[in-house]
Amino acid sequence: MVMVKGVETRGGQHCETTALGVLLRHQGIELSEPMLFGLGSGLSFVYWDGRNMDFPFLGGRVKPFELTRNLARNLGLELVVRETASARKGWENVAAAVDAGSPVGLQLDSYHLDYFTDKVHFGGHVVALYGYDEHDAHLVDTEQLGGAVTTGLAGLALARAARGPMTARHRSFTLTAPAGPPEVRDRIVPAVTACADAFLDPPIANLGHRGIRKAGTLVPRWLERADDPRRDLPRAALLMEKAGTGGALFRNLYRDFLAECGQWLDSEPLRTGHALYAEAAALWTDVAALIARAGESGDGQCLVRAGAVLSDLARIEREAMEALRRLRA
Repeated sequence: MVMVKGVETRGGQHCETTALGVLLRHQGIELSEPMLFGLGSGLSFVYWDGRNMDFPFLGGRVKPFELTRNLARNLGLELVVRETASARKGWENVAAAVDAGSPVGLQLDSYHLDYFTDKVHFGGHVVALYGYDEHDAHLVDTEQLGGAVTTGLAGLALARAARGPMTARHRSFTLTAPAGPPEVRDRIVPAVTACADAFLDPPIANLGHRGIRKAGTLVPRWLERADDPRRDLPRAALLMEKAGTGGALFRNLYRDFLAECGQWLDSEPLRTGHALYAEAAALWTDVAALIARAGESGDGQCLVRAGAVLSDLARIEREAMEALRRLRA
């Protein structure tokens, strides 16, 4: 068995920030999960539907791995990413990092991991691998999934080779801090304003505050959109609140990030953004509850009310990001 020594196997709320925390703590960099999420400009919104989809998807973060790239750039970290079409070469890349004493991040399809009981394909899942033997890999995943977990190498190979939405080609990555621990205070404003700019000026109407407004017009029709409303609507609500996001489509994490930033910056725009995201987080939980109730009861008025709350959320989050875009050091 090969194991990286000294790895702290603490699981977080979200898969990518959990893996990033493992890799950075091993470098001697201790940042909270909300801080990792915020410094990675991770907050976003997408309303995603298509002909090949069984049901629409509401997403509250940037696309998989973009958070990692943002965080590395913002903190001045060296990010080494390896991708290959070869399963053999992909495993050699992982084993080489672990053999050299470094945990390694993996992007994969969670469907094939042994410890996942909810067999749904998700190609944007991220874990940290810190050990292996001839049969199993030792991973760190979210707290909800057990933190320190094991999975068979055969299933791991399938997960890394999967193709489909949000998947990557046997992607593995490592992070190092060549200049030592970064000065967090200096990195807050660029991360916050970049996130605000992207949210306020999305390229298409499905993203950012425009996407939330669009969701407000489309969610009231979800009883007709669903093949099985009693299954599809509660599942959508569950994904919003429980699927490794910390609830409220990542608004709780961003609220806590902004609160933590207040330890370094005395700023009215920051306080405004924090207050509005605290309000938004509670309202997103209300939306999820209304969607679940509509599926369980068949009452379309629950979706009408959810649409009205979403319209309010589009305004609240736009105002929050407009304030945060004015943030200065």
